[in-house]
Amino acid sequence: MRLRDEEPRARLWSLAARQRGYFTAAQALEAGYTYQAQHHHVGRGNWIRIDRGICRFREFVDLPAEKHDHLVRWTLWSQGRAVMSHSTALEVHDLGIANPAEIHLTVPPGFRQRDPAVVVHRADLAPEEMEEREGFRVTTPIRAIAESAAEGTDQDAIDSAVVELLDRGAATKGQLLRAAQRVGPRAELAVERAFHAERA
Repeated sequence: MRLRDEEPRARLWSLAARQRGYFTAAQALEAGYTYQAQHHHVGRGNWIRIDRGICRFREFVDLPAEKHDHLVRWTLWSQGRAVMSHSTALEVHDLGIANPAEIHLTVPPGFRQRDPAVVVHRADLAPEEMEEREGFRVTTPIRAIAESAAEGTDQDAIDSAVVELLDRGAATKGQLLRAAQRVGPRAELAVERAFHAERA
């Protein structure tokens, strides 16, 4: 008899548990599930099909949802290349009044996939511009403010994010301004305006 950790379900569960219960067909195949077995588990309701090639263990669907569970799905969709960014990152960091209607992702310049549910931005991010969360990556608060400002996010949202980040003591004005300067003059102007709003 094989050890528990060698069984396909145990292998897949161990991986999916770090991804809020989500997994790809390729990950299931690597864990030991043939495509026929995968079809069987979806048909039986053991796995919930989320999208083409992406499923989730039913047990996680039945559990109380974490606020950002759905972001893991887009990490898997992008084969691990996407980083949650812009106003989506502001929302993840609970900064300001940003309430994005769409999910913003930053991907490497060569990325070609598209989906109407997401806004795709292309950029090479440095490791220090990203943070790891459970099952997904997100741009840092400083980067999230700068890229949102560059994208033209409403000034009130930038103002509130800047004020909250400074109030937390999580960044300095100099750090915010340098990050904004790196992404362009539009971001720099918006961040400078936010500094004036903070003093008002």
